[in-house]
Amino acid sequence: MTMRHSSALLGLCVAIATMVLLSPALAQAQARGGEQWVVPRTSDGHPDLQGNWTNQTITPMQRREGQDRILTWDEVAEREGRVVERSQAGAEASDPDRPPLEAGSNVGAYNNVYFEFGQRVAIVNGEPLSSLITSPDNGRKPALTPEGERRRDEIREFRSQFGPSDNPENRVLQDRCLVSFTNHGGPPMTPNYGYNSNYTIVQTADYVMLHYEMVHDTRIIRLGEPDPLPAHMRPWFGDSWGRWEGNTLVVETTNIYPLQDYMGIHPTPDLTVHERFTRVDEETILYEFTVDDPTTYVEPWGGVVPFKRFDELLYEYNCHEGNYAMSNILSGARYQEREGGRN
Repeated sequence: MTMRHSSALLGLCVAIATMVLLSPALAQAQARGGEQWVVPRTSDGHPDLQGNWTNQTITPMQRREGQDRILTWDEVAEREGRVVERSQAGAEASDPDRPPLEAGSNVGAYNNVYFEFGQRVAIVNGEPLSSLITSPDNGRKPALTPEGERRRDEIREFRSQFGPSDNPENRVLQDRCLVSFTNHGGPPMTPNYGYNSNYTIVQTADYVMLHYEMVHDTRIIRLGEPDPLPAHMRPWFGDSWGRWEGNTLVVETTNIYPLQDYMGIHPTPDLTVHERFTRVDEETILYEFTVDDPTTYVEPWGGVVPFKRFDELLYEYNCHEGNYAMSNILSGARYQEREGGRN
């Protein structure tokens, strides 16, 4: 994870004006130093998506009610400037003369030195987006079907009989180092909105590997004629098959593990996620996704996420597998119970 702080709002606004993501159709015609940019290719002739990338952004997944799809440049400058100020304030050293905390109060967590919330609005086709979800037109997830509501309520009712630390299985998947936060690993692959929204892509003629810095997840996309897994086999990130359509890698994923939790609802066997990866310039992959689960949602929904080149290293996410965190969480909860409290 890295932190990049800017102290000059003027420089920020200049950067805004230059961060324009061209459409795939226009990318080939982009002039750089008098020469057209050409999509780099691997030895097998396909567009080269390899390298380190990040999809961190301050653009939220869902659009605020009543907001326009496209932000004005004044709104972009205001949002990005606010983030810079907040990051700088949150990274300041703590006052060494501050009084001790009240017993039993929240001791807090890391300051902003340890986070990367993103500092840029997502820009696609030259337009600053107000949300990453672009379909439906309101930029929000569609309503659940009656069956989707029933399953959501059933899950909530089941969980209500337990405390959050009654047993390891009641802890979220991220606490258990099984998958990354906020569906960062996907599919669909969306920002973590905290830190480590970074990826390494490696490709061969037969496979594309997506490795995520967060919780060291890895998804392997098989290329070629699909040979789907049987319905009962459901890996954490599903069964992904890809094919090339011109300069775009098109991926279809089914059989996603039933305990994956994306924005509050578990997947059904009917869920299919469609993804498109298009290298649109030297610094950008345009990632498009569609979530189609007729058992859960009244209509398909999807969006776009710019992946920007990440000229930094990805580090091991040293999660607490075999470490002390989970045992401390559970033993702390048992202590609270002995003291008459609730975990």
